[in-house]
Amino acid sequence: MSDAVPEPEPETEPEQAEPGVRTDPGYEPAAPAPLGVPRDPTGNAEVDAGLARLADADHLATDGHVEVYEDVHRGLRDALTALDTRPGPPGPPSPPSPYDRRS
Repeated sequence: MSDAVPEPEPETEPEQAEPGVRTDPGYEPAAPAPLGVPRDPTGNAEVDAGLARLADADHLATDGHVEVYEDVHRGLRDALTALDTRPGPPGPPSPPSPYDRRS
């Protein structure tokens, strides 16, 4: 008789799937489909191009959406920044000062 205690065999755990993901062998996720969200034109070509780019996400799996959203966000941010750098219309002329008269 031996004093050694036999080691228990390690239990193998079933593979853990992501929460909400079915593990049926015949299950396949649905293909990407357009959401059908209307995109109204804004009148600004840069902004309208960015909104049109959002349609690209309709045909991608969800892991591809981030790249499209970041690209559109970057374009919209650039369009807003461009608005800040454009010179605006000239302001109204200042009224004449009484000190402008010289004799």
